[in-house]
Amino acid sequence: MTTLWERSRQVAVQAILDTAVRLFAEQGYEQTTIAQIAREAGISQRSLFRYFGTKEDLVCGDQEALGALLKRTVEQQPAEMSAWDALRAGFEVILTANHSRERALELSRLIFDTPSLHARYIEKRLRWQAELVPVVRARLGDGSGGPASDTQARAIVATVFACIDTATELWAEHEGRIDLADLYEQCLAAVRDHG
Repeated sequence: MTTLWERSRQVAVQAILDTAVRLFAEQGYEQTTIAQIAREAGISQRSLFRYFGTKEDLVCGDQEALGALLKRTVEQQPAEMSAWDALRAGFEVILTANHSRERALELSRLIFDTPSLHARYIEKRLRWQAELVPVVRARLGDGSGGPASDTQARAIVATVFACIDTATELWAEHEGRIDLADLYEQCLAAVRDHG
C-alpha cells in the first residue's frame, strides 16, 4: 500500500516533470535552466535536486533503476522464452515504467532531438548492454563463457538495442502514430531475415 508520503512525492515529481517538459518544449533543453524549472514549479532548486539529481534526470529518469529493472525483467522471463523475446519483454516493461506512453513519446522526441541528451542516453545504454550480456549468455544455455557464446550474446544484445533505438526514434518522428511494437518487429525482421 502506498503511503501518504509516497503519494505526495509522486505528485511533486509529476508536477516538476510537467513543468520541465513544458519548458523544454517551449525553449529547448539547453536553454532551460534548473532555476527556471524550480521557479515555475514553485519549489527551491535544492528541493528539485532532492527529486532529481541532475537536469538530465528530468528527461532520462533514473537510468540505474531502469537498467536494473530491465535486467531483472529479462532474468524473470520463462526459461523456454528465446533471448530475443526476453529482451523485448524487458523493454516493454521499462518503456512505461515511470511514464505514460504520451510522456514517453515527449521524452523520446527530446532525447533524439537534443545532441547532448542523445549522447548521454547512448552512454548509459552501453552500460545496460554490458550488464545484459551474461544474462543472455545464460539464457542461450552455454554457461562456459567461451568466445562463441560471448559473441552470440553480445551480438543479440547489440542488435536488440539497435532495433529498439531505431524503432523509438521512428516512433518519435511519426508522433506516435505508428505502433512502437510494430516498428520494433520491422527493425528486427530487417536484420534477422535479410542479413
